[in-house]
Order: sequence, then structure tokens, then C-alpha cells
Amino acid sequence: MPLTPEMVEAHLESERESFAVRRIPTGVSDFDTIVKGGLPAGSLVLLLGDVGAGQREYVYTSAAKIAIVSEYPHLKKYYLGSYCEDGILPEKICYVSFTRSREAILKEVASSFNPQYVEAMKKMTVFKDFSGEYFKRTVVPPSWTNQEDDGVFPKRSGSLLEKLINFLDENAQDSVVIIDSITDLVESEEIENKDLIATVKGLQRASKQWDGIVYLLLTQGIMEERYQQMLMDSVDGVLKFIWKNYLRSSKRQRYMYVEKFMSVLPHLDKEQIARFPTMVTSNHGLTIVYMERII
Repeated sequence: MPLTPEMVEAHLESERESFAVRRIPTGVSDFDTIVKGGLPAGSLVLLLGDVGAGQREYVYTSAAKIAIVSEYPHLKKYYLGSYCEDGILPEKICYVSFTRSREAILKEVASSFNPQYVEAMKKMTVFKDFSGEYFKRTVVPPSWTNQEDDGVFPKRSGSLLEKLINFLDENAQDSVVIIDSITDLVESEEIENKDLIATVKGLQRASKQWDGIVYLLLTQGIMEERYQQMLMDSVDGVLKFIWKNYLRSSKRQRYMYVEKFMSVLPHLDKEQIARFPTMVTSNHGLTIVYMERII
């Protein structure tokens, strides 16, 4: 049976839909506008930067705003911007920590942002605190991490990574996942860099099936340079956060820019290849002040 024009068009439309890029808002509305509504679903994103330069404020802003809009959909345009009206909202947020408790994280959000941010995060976020496993073979007493001392050490160094993988397999589907932080894993004597890199490579594959966003936080300069480059090469995108001093002044400015993102950078206009000066406010979280073109 020969193909009719209608059949050909239907086939092409089906292919277009199967390859259409679904985007998840970052919560930083000006940035979402520039990247056409958010980051592609299924992305593994490394948030790399200087201490205090904005990585944690970025994930707090993203988690809180997505949580608010999930509870109050009519506020989507206000919190996420007009470009994100058709964006996909995740079913939940997963916040993974290796050294900090749920209470400590929420207190930090409460000290920086409006109460509505904290309340929304409480309702939508699944917190997983691996402090017990992380500190088990250190001098830190179990009472400090609210764990009972069972006198049993992990059988091998991969146990923490295995528990992380099991948690993600059970919870990461259609979610925004925040892993805070890779820095803690790099500093652990129980985890070798090669195992960490292999885990991240596996995460990059798995994230495509989960169809959400996975954020990895890493402090610049913690890893050896070659391992840091390997890590950057293993993820879909890298957002970099830096401090920069003003000329002839003691003041500093935070900047965020896209270091790597194959599915984002080719679609940006040349005028939009930029670094973004940022600031943090209690009402809006991390925001872009204006845009500086990178020359």
C-alpha cells in the first residue's frame, strides 16, 4: 500500500513529538526566559563554583519556587515567569545530604527566604540524610548524627554510593533531585575518585529514564584538576558560580554562567552567551541582576 501525504505527515508529526524537548523550570525566571523555559528534562547538571557564590541559593530557590507553584498553580507566572507557563513541574523534590540534617537545611532556608518558601519545601520535599553512613568510620560520635552506635562498620567503601543509588532508583523518577554535595564525597576517605566518576557516569544515563533534573553541587578546587574535568565531561550541563572583585574596590559580585550544556548553548543567540550577575533576596531567592556579554 503506497504512503499517502497524510500518512507521511502523521509519521513526521509522531517523530517530532517523540524528540520534542520537555523543559523543567529552574526557578530563576530570568534565566529560564533565556534558555527557553528551563532545562531539558532528563538532564544531569553540575553546579560548580566558589564557596558561597550561589550554588546552594540556586537549589534552594529552585526547590522552593517549584514547591510553591505545585501547591498554587495560579502563581506559576509570578514565580517562574511567563516563559515557563508550559514548562513541566516535577512530581516531587528529593534533597540528598551527606553531612547536614533536614532541620539544618530548612533552618538555613528560613533564615534567608520568606516563610512561604520553607512551608512549601516541607510539604513537597523528600529529604534523605546519609550522615549516619557518612560519619560511621570517622571520629564523629553517633550521637552527633542522631544514629545509634551498632558497632558495625561498612563492609566496603562502596556502601555509601550503593545506598545513594538505591535511594535514587526508588525516588528520582519525575523529580528534581539535589545531591548536596559531591564535595562531601570527594573529601570522604571511603570513596575513591574513580568510583565517584563511574557513579556520575551511571547517573547521567539513569537521569534520561527518570525524566527529571538531577543537580550535583561541587566546590571549585576540591577535586584534582583532571578528576574535576572528568566529572564535568560526565554530566549534561555545568553551571558555574564565581565571585569577582570590582576594580579598585573591596566589593565583590556573584556571577553565574553556562560553562557547558550541549542541549542549551547551541540554541542561544550570540548576544545571550553571557555571565549573569546574581543577587539573593528574601522575596525572590536567587535572581539575575542583569546580563553581561562574554567577549
